[in-house]
Amino acid sequence: MDMRFISVLVGMTLVTYIPRMLPAMGLYRVNLPGWCLKFLDYIPVAVLSALLFPSIMMPNGRLNISITNPYLIASIPTVISAYFSRNLFIPVIVGIISYVAFTFLGLGLFLLD
Repeated sequence: MDMRFISVLVGMTLVTYIPRMLPAMGLYRVNLPGWCLKFLDYIPVAVLSALLFPSIMMPNGRLNISITNPYLIASIPTVISAYFSRNLFIPVIVGIISYVAFTFLGLGLFLLD
């Protein structure tokens, strides 16, 4: 392999890994207050929402909050299954099945009639 490629790969690994590792190592033995732990519990939900909402609400780069948006329609049973199951895999499976049903199988067409 090319030495430049390896050096870039090692550099990118260090740049990616070190900023994530240092806070985890620094906070490993620190007892954080309860309000801080509660605050940190919301970070994954906030990050996931920030990643998903633009894709769901703005397909093709435009805001589409209507029943013609299959992503939005498929997200409804997905959110419901996530709320009741409290499991990672069930909402993923429900989301995939819902999206396929609403787009490829045409189940969303009855909503337009």
